[in-house]
Amino acid sequence: MPAPSFTRLYSTPADCAACRHAIRQGSKSFHLASLLLPVELREPAYAIYAFCRMADDRIDREDGGLRAVEEMAELLDRVYAGNPGENTIERAFADVVAAFGIPRAIPDALLEGLAWDAQGRRYETVADLRAYAMRVAGSVGVMMTLIMDRRQPAVLARACDLGVAMQFTNICRDIGEDAAAGRLYLPLERMAAHGVDPRHFLRQPAYSDGVRSVALELLSEAERLYDSALAGIAALPASGRLGIAAARLLYREIGRGVVHGTDPVARRSVVTRPRKLALIAEAISQRYPDTSPSAWPALPEARGMIRAVMASPQRARSRGTPPWWQVEARTTRMLELLHSFQRSPAERLGELRETHGRRS
Repeated sequence: MPAPSFTRLYSTPADCAACRHAIRQGSKSFHLASLLLPVELREPAYAIYAFCRMADDRIDREDGGLRAVEEMAELLDRVYAGNPGENTIERAFADVVAAFGIPRAIPDALLEGLAWDAQGRRYETVADLRAYAMRVAGSVGVMMTLIMDRRQPAVLARACDLGVAMQFTNICRDIGEDAAAGRLYLPLERMAAHGVDPRHFLRQPAYSDGVRSVALELLSEAERLYDSALAGIAALPASGRLGIAAARLLYREIGRGVVHGTDPVARRSVVTRPRKLALIAEAISQRYPDTSPSAWPALPEARGMIRAVMASPQRARSRGTPPWWQVEARTTRMLELLHSFQRSPAERLGELRETHGRRS
C-alpha cells in the first residue's frame, strides 16, 4: 500500500529517528513486529507508538498525573489545529493525523484511559476492565488500521479486539509489577468469586490459586479475541498483514507462558529469541480464515471509536511519499534497511535469524 503524500509537513528525519528510538526502547516485541512492515507503514507506526509511549511516560511513569493529562490534551489541540510544537514526537504524530484522517476522539480515548491510571482506578467487572483496555490499547489498534487505509466498521472492530486481547495479556504478565506499585487491574468481582481479598493481595502479593484463576479467565477472554482478530488482519493490505500477524502471535505467546506455568507475581512471562523467530515463521505462513470480519459484533466498548471514524472525512490521498521519506534523502544506513526490508518475508526471516544469532 503506498504511503500518502502530505500537503503540509511538520516533521523531519530526526523526528522520525526519535520515534524509532522510542519503540526500540519501549517494546522489543512490537519493535520486532514493526520490522516486518513495509517502509511506508513503518514510519507512521513508529509515530503512533512514540506518541502513546510519550503520553504514558508523562502521565504515569514520570508521575505527571492529571496535570500531564491536561498537557497532553493541549498537545492534541495543537496537533489538530495544524500547529504542532517543537517536540519531535508531536510533529511526527501531527503528520500522521493529517495524512490518515485520524479523528480526535481516538487519541482522546487513549488519554482518558491513562487518566484512569493517574486516578488509581480499579475495575469491578471484566466489562469495566475491557472499557479501560479499549481506551489504552483498542485506540492504538484503530490508529494502526487507519494508517493501513482501512476504515470499514467490521475491520476496526477486529482491530479493537486485538488491542483488548493484548492489553489483557499485559495485565496478566504484569500482576506482580503492578502490585509492587500499589496497582491492581484484576477485576474485583472475579477476585471475590475466587476468594481473593484485594487489600491482602496488595499487602502480600502471592500467586495463589485464586489469583491464577482470575488470570486464566482474562487470558481465556484474550484468546477468544485473538481468534476473532485474525479475520480483521486478513482484511488488511497484504503489505501490512505480516507485521500485525506477527505482533498477534508474539503477544499471545506471552499470555500462554502464564497459562503454562509462569508465576507473573514473581517474574514476567517472556518469549525467548528462538521462539520469537519461530513465531515470525508461523506468521509468514499464516493461513487466514474465510470468515468475514463482520461475523462477530463489535465489542460494546469499541462502538464509540468506530462511530467517530465513520463520522470523520477520509482524506484525499495521492500515491507518493513525503520528501523526507524519499530514498535519496536517507543516509547510507537507511538505504541498507530499505534494501533489506524490500526482500521477501522468507528472506527477512533469514536475516532476523542471523541478527539474533549474533546477539545471543
